[in-house]
Amino acid sequence: MTVILRILIAPLVWLVCFSAVYGLHALACDSAFGAFAGSSTARIVLLVAFVLALALQLAIFWYLHRPNQAAPAGFLRFVTRASAWTGLVATIWTLFPVVALSTCT
Repeated sequence: MTVILRILIAPLVWLVCFSAVYGLHALACDSAFGAFAGSSTARIVLLVAFVLALALQLAIFWYLHRPNQAAPAGFLRFVTRASAWTGLVATIWTLFPVVALSTCT
């Protein structure tokens, strides 16, 4: 994996996950999915999307912190790992409201 891809992969995956989850949120608020076992199907779909986004970011984080997959030593390794942290924290921070708050207002 090239160094530029190592640096950009976590923020790009966050961007895709953010767009997908909030796109699903808009779709769920526009047309009701119905109820499933006492919970709304929309809530379950959004929860699953959040968990998948988090799992994907954790996999990227783990991959970029492996010694044999890390960027060359020095500043590039620091930037790559900082980018992985940023992607993980951004995913948790921006997608957690989907799980914690009501689906639609």
